Amino acid sequence: MTAKRITQDTFDAVVKENIEEFEMSPEEALNDAVEQFKSQGVDLINIIKAVPKADGENGSSSRHPVLQSLDELNEVLQGVITDEKTIQAALGKFSSECSIDISHRIAAGGNKAFPTMKYLVQKYRKDATMLPIVLDTLSALLNGQPDLMDTEGIDMLCNILKEDVTSEVITKSCVRTVRLSCIMHEMNRRGFVKADLITLLMGVIQDNNQSKEVIKEACGALRVLTNDDDVRVPFGKAHDHAKMIVEAGALKTILDTLKIHVGDASVAGDLSLTLGRLAVRNEFCQEIVDLGGLKLVLQVLNDHINSRAIVKQVMSMLKAIAGNDQVKVAIMNSGGALILIQAVSRHIKHAGVCEAGFAASAAITLRNPLHCTMVMEAGWAPVIIQAMQIHPKVPAMQKQACMALRNLVARSREYCSAIVALGAEALIQAARANSDCEDEAKAALRDLGCAVDLKELWKGEKAPMNK
Repeated sequence: MTAKRITQDTFDAVVKENIEEFEMSPEEALNDAVEQFKSQGVDLINIIKAVPKADGENGSSSRHPVLQSLDELNEVLQGVITDEKTIQAALGKFSSECSIDISHRIAAGGNKAFPTMKYLVQKYRKDATMLPIVLDTLSALLNGQPDLMDTEGIDMLCNILKEDVTSEVITKSCVRTVRLSCIMHEMNRRGFVKADLITLLMGVIQDNNQSKEVIKEACGALRVLTNDDDVRVPFGKAHDHAKMIVEAGALKTILDTLKIHVGDASVAGDLSLTLGRLAVRNEFCQEIVDLGGLKLVLQVLNDHINSRAIVKQVMSMLKAIAGNDQVKVAIMNSGGALILIQAVSRHIKHAGVCEAGFAASAAITLRNPLHCTMVMEAGWAPVIIQAMQIHPKVPAMQKQACMALRNLVARSREYCSAIVALGAEALIQAARANSDCEDEAKAALRDLGCAVDLKELWKGEKAPMNK
């Protein structure tokens, strides 16, 4: 069912009524209005929850500040405001208002803020000082509401990247705007890809390979093209986009850039994570290894093992490329198992790191008894058990822990008793009861030789048809 919505005027009218008719304080009137509409099942995401001002109060208009700041931007377009500092202040004010929350951005978008911002981009297209400020303001507006973007806007942003790729500040602002336009919006992603965004982003990384901020923005934009997060579209093109990115030479470009920034945890983490998102085919996983990517990311992990963020990012990348059986062997032969265990042990109180580490180990040990032996001898099972004890209410981590334990014994039954002796059965049963990992928990219990109720949902027999 579609949630009920009201207009800002309706909400403001109720707040005013509470103050004038029921003599509530402004704070009480606002809270009462919010509770009243919520009890009626009204979605207030589009409502600015503030006490409306009366006309003339403190010499100001009754319009909300975000709309007042939008009025100022329209005056810039009309030539009423011409002073550059005043224009920058107006842009800053509008950006700040949009950054408060999504309701402010929705209010601005509903009052034709996007066309205004497009005209401002065109107005200052050749102004190297003003253009990045305008683009950053446009980003603030688009954050969380990519539906505002249109074909003209897509072409406009891609043309900026074509012409200003060597301008670091403009490029960074433009790529950020592109990225925000593509989050949870499949059609925008397709539109940007059609406008040759992938090739443009490759150029951005190559031409700005010394700029940490530009690289991080470009990596974020590449990753968002591989998302499948728009529920309005039944079949996204995430896999196709990843394939196109790789075919544009992304793996070599990213690895060459990683070599430059291997000592910077933040940039190296982003680049490693992006590599993992592109490893969607068996041959891509192998190509990463052939280009020296595995050795490089393991070096990054070893050098920055104290950084939770980079450990999690590299683990995600290792999990992705371990989908290739030959790459699994390469990871183990490169000492990846030992580094993985050390990293998770060091950050065992961080559920996200444990989740990523267990997912990586599950991939590496899948259908490979030799790898199971290697990680068991390295002390991996006690680490998994300890993490399950520390994070009993983190479903995603418990799920990956169950999968990791199951893969350790699926083809290596000799380790069942040792893992059960650590208390695995009770922890798996608890995970099954408290989190959404019924199938993973049952599989782990079954392969560990523990008692588990496996229901036979269908016996392959025809049921009599009711007449």
